[in-house]
Amino acid sequence: MSTAILTGQPVPGSSIEGDLRSLGFDVRVASDGTDAETLLAQVPGDQRVAIVDARFVGHLHALRLGLTDPRFPLGAVPGAVTARPAGRQALIRAMARENSAGGDTAVAVAGLADRISEALDADGSEVHRPVLGTLVAAVPEDPQTRNEARQAVAAVDDEAVRLKSAVKARDGFFTTFLISPYSRYVARWCARRGLTPNQVTTASLLTALIAASCAATGTRGGFVAAGVLLIASFVLDCADGQLARYSLQYSTLGAWLDATFDRAKEYAYYAGLALGAARGGDDVWALALGAMILQTCRHVVDFSFNEANAGDTAATANTSPTAALSDKLDSVGWTVWARRMIVLPIGERWAMIAVLTAVTTPRITFYVLLAGCALAATYTTAGRVLRSVTRKARRTDRAARALADLADNGPIAALVARLRDPNARWYLDFPLLRALAGAAFLAGALYSGDSWLPVVGATFYAVFSGLALSQPLKGPLDWLVPPLFRAAEYGTVLVLAARAEVNGALPAAFGLVAAVAYHHYDTVYRIRGNAGAPPDWLVRALGGQEGRTLLVTVLAAVLTASQFQVALTVLAVAVALLVLTESISFWVASHLRGAPAVHDEGEPA
Repeated sequence: MSTAILTGQPVPGSSIEGDLRSLGFDVRVASDGTDAETLLAQVPGDQRVAIVDARFVGHLHALRLGLTDPRFPLGAVPGAVTARPAGRQALIRAMARENSAGGDTAVAVAGLADRISEALDADGSEVHRPVLGTLVAAVPEDPQTRNEARQAVAAVDDEAVRLKSAVKARDGFFTTFLISPYSRYVARWCARRGLTPNQVTTASLLTALIAASCAATGTRGGFVAAGVLLIASFVLDCADGQLARYSLQYSTLGAWLDATFDRAKEYAYYAGLALGAARGGDDVWALALGAMILQTCRHVVDFSFNEANAGDTAATANTSPTAALSDKLDSVGWTVWARRMIVLPIGERWAMIAVLTAVTTPRITFYVLLAGCALAATYTTAGRVLRSVTRKARRTDRAARALADLADNGPIAALVARLRDPNARWYLDFPLLRALAGAAFLAGALYSGDSWLPVVGATFYAVFSGLALSQPLKGPLDWLVPPLFRAAEYGTVLVLAARAEVNGALPAAFGLVAAVAYHHYDTVYRIRGNAGAPPDWLVRALGGQEGRTLLVTVLAAVLTASQFQVALTVLAVAVALLVLTESISFWVASHLRGAPAVHDEGEPA
């Protein structure tokens, strides 16, 4: 139970006590500053506490935004200030300072909340002040201004503003115009029945898994049902985030579930389509695996570019010519939506997959998906490369560390990096060039057709992976190293499984890449949530990206085709069990420890 300390008696006709109770606060009334300080000391340290001016006039949602958002230790709106347990000591110090300023005279409670808010600013504490827009939050000084404030409250529909603000500000065309206009009402319906965003996220996952099962039947009716259910899953996927914004139910666990389940839903659906095609006599597992690889590499390009520019003032200022052109295009209405659609964000992509599933075949669906994702990847990557080379980027140590973590190098590469002479200078003296050299060796060996040459190529690749990370990734294009590593590792599994030409090899490869991709996505979500990278022991146990690549080439060389299929299956199960056990344990433990709540708006792609 949260506690609100109301400073003074409410004016006649005020709804402030009822509003605070509706938000989950136990209301206590303080007669003066000393009384307020005493009441504050009595509130248990693990509870949220708010100081609210009894004269407050405003919308209920303004209070909700200012006083109940779980993401911030300290929050305030005019006439009210709040602290979660993490911000309690700062609030206590600010109140004590205000009371001591009065000497032996009891400090008047009028305006105490705003004075405490100003004192927190003076102390250097970060106080979250939500943008209220048309919402009203005021502390009238006299009856006339109070009446004007009440008229302003009556002139704005609090619920309409709350419902509108539940929708993500920036989204794709399909989501904005064809999903959000009604999914927001689904979110409100869920809120009024006490459902949580995590429950809606789980419902979305289950719906997508049922859609994948329908696709796996291989019948036209099953394909039509799969398409309809995939759209229904996406509606729920939008509704869970809207519910979180509508009711301010943000959490670290919720952000992780939302992001992780999005990937699980899409890739499970790919597998369902491949199974359905196989029932009809068409083997499209290579296409399904290729689509998953391409989509995963697209995402890691997004992640790496964003992490590389974290803390870069030039990136924030958007000073490059490419960024200036982008801003100019965004000033023209139709170009905004065209550019958002060309990157094939999740709404457009799922709509396309659902329609194609219902009216065509899995093979055609994957062909169109691969072509669309390839175009989108080319467009976004080219734009980011141009931004990087036309701007004097200043990579921070944190950015370089994040890119190194995303690279996912293991013990072999780490040994190479330690053995390299840091003072040595040679031709490929840039991390990206070294990574490209290693990937080129590997690609050439894979397409040679020889059984043992891929092992040699993977060995060279492992060495060059270590050399690439033997110095900080601070070059303008070094953010391309992690996606290059993803393409090399996943591509190796795809090529060798396809070459095995035995039933079950490509499905096993799909499972292995899915398990490894989960580990890579999990690394991203930890870094983005300021939780740090996965533990070193996990990276070592998994062998790192270069170790797994080398292992798969060795298995393909020494085993028969059927044995290789079994080995891929065993490896996929082992990796999945290890990464899922550690990841779930980490995120649940973080949630139970009370990790700071976050809200992930999700990737546009």
